[in-house]
Amino acid sequence: MTYQTINPYTEELVKTFPEHTDEQMEAIIAHAQETFKKDWSLRPLLERKAIVKRAASILREKLDEFATPITLEMGKLFREAQGEVDLSADILDYYADNAEKFLEPEKLAVDEGEAFVENAPLGVIFCVEPWNFPYYQLARVAGPNLMLGNTLVVKHAPNVPQCALAFEKLFIDAGAPVGVYTNAFLSNEQAAIAIADKRIKGVALTGSERAGAAVAAEAGQALKKSTMELGGSDAFIVLDDADMDTAVKWGLWGRMNNTGQCCVAAKRFILDEKIADTFLDRFKKELKKLVPGDPMDAKTTVGPLCTAGALNLVQKQISGAIEGGATVLMGGQRLNRPGYFLEPTILTDIQPNNPAYYQEFFAPVALIFRVKDENEAVRLANDSPYGLGGSVITKDIERGKRIARQIETGMVFINQATWTAPDLPFGGVKNSGYGRELSDLGIGEFVNKKLIRVA
Repeated sequence: MTYQTINPYTEELVKTFPEHTDEQMEAIIAHAQETFKKDWSLRPLLERKAIVKRAASILREKLDEFATPITLEMGKLFREAQGEVDLSADILDYYADNAEKFLEPEKLAVDEGEAFVENAPLGVIFCVEPWNFPYYQLARVAGPNLMLGNTLVVKHAPNVPQCALAFEKLFIDAGAPVGVYTNAFLSNEQAAIAIADKRIKGVALTGSERAGAAVAAEAGQALKKSTMELGGSDAFIVLDDADMDTAVKWGLWGRMNNTGQCCVAAKRFILDEKIADTFLDRFKKELKKLVPGDPMDAKTTVGPLCTAGALNLVQKQISGAIEGGATVLMGGQRLNRPGYFLEPTILTDIQPNNPAYYQEFFAPVALIFRVKDENEAVRLANDSPYGLGGSVITKDIERGKRIARQIETGMVFINQATWTAPDLPFGGVKNSGYGRELSDLGIGEFVNKKLIRVA
């Protein structure tokens, strides 16, 4: 596995980073274990809080400095990269400010004596994280686990090594001892060895369904607790009574945020046939207004895909969809310019026997489906191997809630595209994984719920 920075806008190889050797990996795990046992887990919560709060402050103080490598390495629009840095700081602050409340012992009602449950850290947690949100995904595991007292060894995606190193340095600069948060440039084979290591007490992965299946199997074989945040093919349901301004606004944002490279992007647009033509006409006009270009330029509104491989994959998916009978209503081609750019694309006439019907498109590609009523909309939304997020657009909030309860996902947003906040639990069901990050649920995943009974 090659860790390297390739600018998706210029296709230029900027820098290559060597993998850690087996000996270095052993030293990293040993140091994380030593730091957990003799330092971090023993520190008062207020001391851990001060370091995590300082890390959040550094992110805000050096916002542009942290945002720049995101744009350089994976092509995110710079203003979106700035927003990601700010969100990551919010997550660290959230856990620093709320961990004491979340971790309070729970007193149990017993017939005699005394009993309570304490929340104790487990030890070293091994994390495998993706490229599409290079800091936000790290903050989601760092905030709760560092406040809890766990230490982290993190294998980041190979195309964002500078982001990986910057986040590791962030905690050192904030005053954390070496071993609290450690980046590891590992191969997949080394990662499997690390997961099996008895000093690793839990495994967290955010990534593809394929990666999740492999890592979950390795964790299960080693009897390790794991959480998996995997892919999604979120339904964006627009009902016949929807406010069209709301539908178009959030449909555009939900599909095009991060150039469509988001697990909770609006991917399957399920439109009531009575409003489908109106929505499509307006949605298409908005997509045509988007301006591809340098993601560092404020005038740019659509950036490149992250890698040549990502662009090649979605081009193959589009070709397969067309061969299967789909119609290209708009786009579908690579832009004739340097960089990994794809035209914003709309595909229609997708039947269940089309390979695109059940696929996740991790790119600016909208799949359009027409339905007769809300019951058909729910059936279509649930006819997916994924179950991460989803949206319902309607003026009738109670109707939206009723439909939301029927959708088989971990999250449903009414009159908004699926998104995230520190105090909202994030995670899915079915092939979208298991476990939750963020909110009070996120700090409860890698914890020893220890019963203490006094006779």
